[in-house]
Amino acid sequence: MTVYVFDSGPLIDLFRHYYRERFPSLWENFDGMVENGRITSTREVSNEVEGYGDELAEWAKQNRRKVFVTPTVTELEAVRDIFSVDHFQEMIRKKERMRGRPVADPFVIARAHCLDNGCVVTTERHTPNAPKIPNVCEYFGVDWTNLEGFMEREQWRF
Repeated sequence: MTVYVFDSGPLIDLFRHYYRERFPSLWENFDGMVENGRITSTREVSNEVEGYGDELAEWAKQNRRKVFVTPTVTELEAVRDIFSVDHFQEMIRKKERMRGRPVADPFVIARAHCLDNGCVVTTERHTPNAPKIPNVCEYFGVDWTNLEGFMEREQWRF
């Protein structure tokens, strides 16, 4: 079974557009996948979304240990491999470096790369020659999709 590694973008979209009161079956499915360990992420994504101060931030705090794991040594080695490609070093934009903001992208990719059947879920799109998540995933042979693709793969219908 596929284990989905969520970037912050799809989580933001879920919490902003798919209200729990209006989409209860979506959230039952999502919460069930969290419980079964099929939805995961990294500590860095939690750091990104906790700054929003909304329902997502609260959910991230409550699920910090279950969903948002600390990178393993193997994952850190995969991050190193990502940054060994000069072009991919641009994933950390100058603004984030200057402000000391968390940057989750390489950690999300590394987590999916190190899991059996890992798949990144992102809002980013493949852009030729860009240091975007889909480009890095393709370079390293990591499966990726967007939020709608995730729902299609799981055959969700609402």
